[in-house]
Amino acid sequence: MHFTKSDIKDLDKIKRLNIINSVTGVKPANLVGTQSKAGQTNLAIISSVIHLGSNPGLIGFILRPTGKVPRHTYENLKETGIYTINHVHQSFIKQAHYTSAKFDRDVSEFDSCALEQEYVADFPAPFVKESQLKLGMKLVEEIPIPLNGTVMIVGTIEHLLMPDTAVTEEGYIDLASIGDVGISGLNSYYALQHLETFPYARVSELPKFK
Repeated sequence: MHFTKSDIKDLDKIKRLNIINSVTGVKPANLVGTQSKAGQTNLAIISSVIHLGSNPGLIGFILRPTGKVPRHTYENLKETGIYTINHVHQSFIKQAHYTSAKFDRDVSEFDSCALEQEYVADFPAPFVKESQLKLGMKLVEEIPIPLNGTVMIVGTIEHLLMPDTAVTEEGYIDLASIGDVGISGLNSYYALQHLETFPYARVSELPKFK
């Protein structure tokens, strides 16, 4: 199967949406938790979370265009600048998926999707209690992407919570041990399985591949 740019453009809208959303492979599944200044909580599933830097710890993700369709996550971020990123596990993928429904502004996805809010120290944004790996984030930059009107949200890690047993002495996190899942496209979920850990790659230590 071979699609040119014009072939892709001529595809049925839904088929094109599904194909292009799947071509990047399996992406991390995360729930972003926010709260408005009025105290209304919101939870949204995001599959675009990426590492941007380690010192300081910077994490980014992409938000869809704002405009006619209300984006409660973006609105809350603009109000407070505080949010959480919570890994999705196999035990609650259905609840996580349905946070993508278009709920009214005064409806919390936590309540509608049977997920529990959790607060850490004096951090005002809600964490997902069911998640074992979660980050408290502070917004530091918005990067507009004019080509399609999306925005990259960049934040610093203010809190990092995870089980002691999931972290090795070297600092590697065993995502399979906590049941992490990934997303392909918009609605297909995959389990993670640890296959191998390799040393830092050096030319002088290159193994023989044949």
